[in-house]
Amino acid sequence: MTGFSAPVWAARQRELDSALIGDASLLAHKAERMAPSPLALLRGAAPLFYELCASWPELAAGPGLTGWMVGDLHVENFGAYRPSALTVTDDTDAGRVVFDINDFDDATVGPVHLDVLRLCTSLLLGTRDLGLDGKHRAALGRELLAAWARAISADQPLAPPQCVTTLLDIVSRRDRRAMLDGRTELVGKHRRFVRGARYRDLPPALASAVVPAFADYARSLPDDERPSESALEVLDCAFRVAGTGSLGTLRIAVLTRGKGGPDGAFVFDLKAQGEPSANAIFRGPSLSPVLRVRTAAQALLGQPPRMLGETTVDGRACLGRRLAPQEDRLDWTQVRGRDLFGLATHLGALTGRAHRRALQGTPTVTPTDLETLIGNANTLAGLHEAIYLAL
Repeated sequence: MTGFSAPVWAARQRELDSALIGDASLLAHKAERMAPSPLALLRGAAPLFYELCASWPELAAGPGLTGWMVGDLHVENFGAYRPSALTVTDDTDAGRVVFDINDFDDATVGPVHLDVLRLCTSLLLGTRDLGLDGKHRAALGRELLAAWARAISADQPLAPPQCVTTLLDIVSRRDRRAMLDGRTELVGKHRRFVRGARYRDLPPALASAVVPAFADYARSLPDDERPSESALEVLDCAFRVAGTGSLGTLRIAVLTRGKGGPDGAFVFDLKAQGEPSANAIFRGPSLSPVLRVRTAAQALLGQPPRMLGETTVDGRACLGRRLAPQEDRLDWTQVRGRDLFGLATHLGALTGRAHRRALQGTPTVTPTDLETLIGNANTLAGLHEAIYLAL
């Protein structure tokens, strides 16, 4: 690309991270999270991706379809979760689980092909990590794009690959106690979050704001999703260290009494929402951050995650949701062989199906559009590899 300098863009990524993350240890943690590969960099650098597209507009070319888009779509932003159709009064956390897009923090209304461009770029980077040559990587990218085009144009049956069905089988058998044992410890008669790499103490003033903020979140839930008042009694709260791109964002874990007893507790996540990364190219609708995310999830998913709500903590708009043992992502590094082709097809189809639900206008995607997208995804993959090396 004319005028492209990997060291300049690497410095830009460091600048973006420093602006978002004020804590030196969290800044080092994010650098560590992005260090393994160019795919890890892309996962944590959605704003950089869109700034690259803004600097070279030809990279953002596509069919011009407009609707709700995910914004930060990549191969690891799909996963298993419990859908909202389940009630919260079940006696066990075992139950129906789906596999679909699972992160809408950067969602907005705009050119939906930017989602599949970013997704295809991540596939090209991820399959290089697995040792595939350029010919096979390009074939997988084209299959992902073709599956997206088919699904956005018409309803298509989904055929999950073995790696997805295996994940769903594994997580469907998990129970709440296992999740609690991995995150909490018994202190007296009640559990509390284990402080360390995953959870940190909140400043006292912020901790005192959590209880009323959590009550506001509970009131924002639909009546048929809201647990009893006793189940929502707050037992503990902590700063949650999670994610890559959002690392450093205010994120609070809340532990409540749940069904009672040390193994009945519920875990909730309150996460501050900001501006979508795609603002570097265009401006979507003027909605409050949480309303934007909730509306996108409900528009794009046939089965949104359960208990999505909203609140404000320390003046920051936060999306709240209940965590379940069934939430998990594919281990991309373990996907092999025929599963790669099936997974590329499945991710493309899921993306096309989501876009079809929330599209404005009649979808038309031509073979020329798909060739433009694969060419631009290949270029963007190369740019991220160069930036990664410079970092």
